[in-house]
Amino acid sequence: MQAGDFDDLLPLFLNEAEDRLERLAELAPRVGTDEEAAAIVKRELHALKGASRMMGLVDMSDRCHDAETLLETGGPELVAVLVAAVDGLAGLLAERRKGAAPDQDSAPRELAGAPRGAVPLPLPSQTQMRVGSAVLDRLADRASRMRVLAVAAGGVKDRLFELSRLAERGVADDSPEQVLATLASLLRQAAFELEGGERRLRRLVDRQLDALVGLQLQPLKPFLIAAGRHARDLAQSLGKEVTVEVSTESGQLDRRVLAAIGEVVLHLVRNAVDHGIEPAAERTAAGKPVIATLRLVCVGAGERVRLEIEDDGRGIDPKHVVEAALAQGLIGDEEASSLGPDDALRLLFRPGFTTRETAGEVSGRGVGLDAVAEAVRGVGGDVLLASEPGRATRVTLLLPVTRHADRLLVVSAAGFQVGLPAAGVTAYRHVPRGSGEHVSLLQGSSPVRSLSEMLAGLRGRDEVVVVEASVGGVELALAVDAVVGEEEVVLRVLPRGLGAPACFTEMALLASGRPVPVVSLHQLVDRAAGRSEAGGVRQPSGPVRVLLVDDSRVTREMLRRVLEDGGFEVTSLGAAEEALRALEDGGFDCVVTDIEMPGMNGLELTRALRKTPSLAQLPVVVVSTRNRPEDHHAGLAAGADAYLAKQGLEARELLAVIARLGAR
Repeated sequence: MQAGDFDDLLPLFLNEAEDRLERLAELAPRVGTDEEAAAIVKRELHALKGASRMMGLVDMSDRCHDAETLLETGGPELVAVLVAAVDGLAGLLAERRKGAAPDQDSAPRELAGAPRGAVPLPLPSQTQMRVGSAVLDRLADRASRMRVLAVAAGGVKDRLFELSRLAERGVADDSPEQVLATLASLLRQAAFELEGGERRLRRLVDRQLDALVGLQLQPLKPFLIAAGRHARDLAQSLGKEVTVEVSTESGQLDRRVLAAIGEVVLHLVRNAVDHGIEPAAERTAAGKPVIATLRLVCVGAGERVRLEIEDDGRGIDPKHVVEAALAQGLIGDEEASSLGPDDALRLLFRPGFTTRETAGEVSGRGVGLDAVAEAVRGVGGDVLLASEPGRATRVTLLLPVTRHADRLLVVSAAGFQVGLPAAGVTAYRHVPRGSGEHVSLLQGSSPVRSLSEMLAGLRGRDEVVVVEASVGGVELALAVDAVVGEEEVVLRVLPRGLGAPACFTEMALLASGRPVPVVSLHQLVDRAAGRSEAGGVRQPSGPVRVLLVDDSRVTREMLRRVLEDGGFEVTSLGAAEEALRALEDGGFDCVVTDIEMPGMNGLELTRALRKTPSLAQLPVVVVSTRNRPEDHHAGLAAGADAYLAKQGLEARELLAVIARLGAR
């Protein structure tokens, strides 16, 4: 979620922060002698840190984190330093109130005696870029030339209107032949002029776009090195030893793409260290080196980048994955018996798949992988998973170097025009219907599936076009009535409330102005395999009803907006006790809760739900600023179905988790 989307909430945040700082200023001097005061100070700092981070005020959230660290470590100077910290927070708040941002070179300052935590992973900057003056000069020059061409096109437009008036007068002429001959000559001349101007304008636009896209490119090596450092810090906190090998060649990626998948890479790195790599005793018993290896490899290949995250840990047993899917009703016995190892691993990316009650090497690997796939595919990429049980796991992200537009193959099927993402299409050719039920593809053969029948249960024409596609390592052959053409478009996500079929996830506007729905190739793969539209997950009869519990008004309002924009029906409350009373009446599909709250906290609320027979199966998602491994473990041990950190929280990930759990 981008903090800039909630700038209108700044006054609400400032008012709430001032109230919390008043309580902190009152209680800070009593921390050393009053346990209750210390608990309230800790809770207020935690809430202020979370709200500050959600608003993008990193300087203030870091100050709160430092003060929290002081409370944990103690020391003779605790009270004095804590009071100074609260005064510093008040100063930052006053600067925000006046609209003046604090000096970025001096904030956040490290508090005296406060041990710093792990260095946060530097994700791409969203605000500042360095651009050379020569580049700016070229951009400005081309922009001026484009304006000249646009003005010239306006002159041609005026002549065309004049010619239309001449044509209208010529219709009433006794001998219109001469008028028509003159019009034909003038129109041809205008067409030639427009054609030349269009060619020059297209060249300028392409060069301008290439230059702007080039400004967005940045090397991947610093990011991967930072991700490796993050992996080592995490391993150390878990009592493990990991060697990180980074290989990037000269890989570059659009900063917007990297910003979109940065948290995905972090998630995969954390999964590898936390769930993939075994403790030292287990590695020794398996005959492995005590020091594990994590490889982060980036290889550029034309317009795409191949990014691999590989660990030499315990791997994933496909049999255990299939057993978990069977137990959850995502697949039937017949499908389970037909799944090969690669097919079984692909189950981990399906919405609704959870391994919460599955022991062994599967545990934890399925959590969030559907959100990973959605984020990667959202930038036009794809994700592959390979594993050797007991030996290694490798996740491969296939990413576009840049995204200035999406290419769409527009086809005709069932009497409608629909779009197929061109990135997944490998070829298309004419094939008479009935010439064979299989076609030879690049890597084997595949049955031909009629897109008309899959979308609307209709038969297409006798002469069809077979479109070959590759999705997540699976090849697919689709029969369509015709290929209309390929276009560059901007994709827009279809709102959930429209009630569109699950296979239509996005919408595009063609150059002609015609809107077309875009088919999800991943949904078609599931349909071709005979799976249900939602991968075996029950579809709710209406919007997913979410009970949101957070004592911070700012955080509550931000999350409410995000959830309602995602199509959910949201009720928000400020206390766990209120939530329990509201839940007595039922009517909710999912609970989203913070941890630190006055009175009953979020973990206690979760435990209370699990002990109540009528609410024991209600999904619970914890969203907290606590992001240590032990915090995640505590949340899941209390009975939460998912645990998300507010730091760097992506709206897409939150919505995907709730959609999956709320549909159970």
